[in-house]
Amino acid sequence: MKYNYRATNKEGHTIVGSVDSDSKPAVIALIKKQGYQPVLITTERRKLNADIWSSKKVKLQDLVIFSRQLATMVGAGVPLVRSLNALAGDTESLYLKEVLTAVTKEVENGKQLADAFEQYPKVFSEVYVSMVRAGEEGGILDDILKRLAEMVELEASIRKKIFSAMMYPVVILCVTIVAFFGIMLFIMPKITVLFTELGGPNAKLPVYARALVDFSHYCVESSFIKAIPLLNQVPGLNKLPNLIMIAIIVGIIGFFLYRKTKTPQGKYKWHSLLLKIPVIKIIIQKIAIARFARTFSSLMSAGVNVLEALATTESAIGNKVIEEELRAAAIEVQNGKQLSEPISKSKHFPPIVSQMLLVGEETGQIDKVLPKIADFYEEEVSVMIDGLAAIIEPIMIILLGAGVGLIAASVMGPIADLSKQVGNN
Repeated sequence: MKYNYRATNKEGHTIVGSVDSDSKPAVIALIKKQGYQPVLITTERRKLNADIWSSKKVKLQDLVIFSRQLATMVGAGVPLVRSLNALAGDTESLYLKEVLTAVTKEVENGKQLADAFEQYPKVFSEVYVSMVRAGEEGGILDDILKRLAEMVELEASIRKKIFSAMMYPVVILCVTIVAFFGIMLFIMPKITVLFTELGGPNAKLPVYARALVDFSHYCVESSFIKAIPLLNQVPGLNKLPNLIMIAIIVGIIGFFLYRKTKTPQGKYKWHSLLLKIPVIKIIIQKIAIARFARTFSSLMSAGVNVLEALATTESAIGNKVIEEELRAAAIEVQNGKQLSEPISKSKHFPPIVSQMLLVGEETGQIDKVLPKIADFYEEEVSVMIDGLAAIIEPIMIILLGAGVGLIAASVMGPIADLSKQVGNN
């Protein structure tokens, strides 16, 4: 099996690499033999192509229930294999049952629970796996699983709120699109005939009316070339297939494939772009800060050392740009600085985070201070989403009304003008 690792050398510099080995302990031994200190070790995911097309998923609520039940059973002293077997039989999710059955077999064969979970990234995220690994190594698996259940529960709550807030605008948008194409396909062709009857084949129409007529012609004829008279005059163009529509479809499919297969550099650029969009930027930052505070405090309270906690927390951030800042902060911490100092220089962590961190470091209560930051920013995200929903709804209604008004003006205006011309003649 191939393992990817991140380690530090004697000078404190980060070393990244990969190695083929039979087990994680062997990888750790190999890294230490080279004079490095291992920070994070993960198995390479080789099922990427299958994951792109696979539609199998596990609901967050099922994952919450599983985490809570496993925490209770492990805390009660039930052997891990027996606990996994029992939960695999009780779960209502068919795919989760399949995954847990496979995980149980791997644990029976001597593999660590975190390594078994890591083989199913569509079910168990990087931070989930990392925290389970920390729980196993620290002997506090039941406590870590309880905290994971709370984290997944919060994530499910935020997603549900976003979905609810976007439902109404999306429905309005869909109705608008369907109505528009319905008009273009069934009503505009008849009105175009009326224009021709009233004004003749060379009837002069306003620009916006001509645009609607041309687009309707394109929709009916299913040919972009026929819809643009100017291009239709170019020899041979009217014989070309609808390359633009094909390009649009291929572009959309390619975009979604890119979202799932893009390289680390591509992810960084994409996440950097998201942080430049005004409203989206604020929401992403607040969610990232809440995840950082919640995950880091959970690991610190579980007894994980600062560097390992930071390495695990990186994968929970959800944005590569902010993750890079956190990685740079970890290097400064390794060089002897307190975490609050590099965080205070961050572009995406507000001053309140570094100030609260400083208080936690001075009092030795980081695990109690950071959850307050997480609660605050989770509430901020909730308020922002509610506010966006309240703004988007009237905007969508106004746009819908404007679209209907434009179509009405494009149709009724030329008809009235042409009728006057016919009357004067």
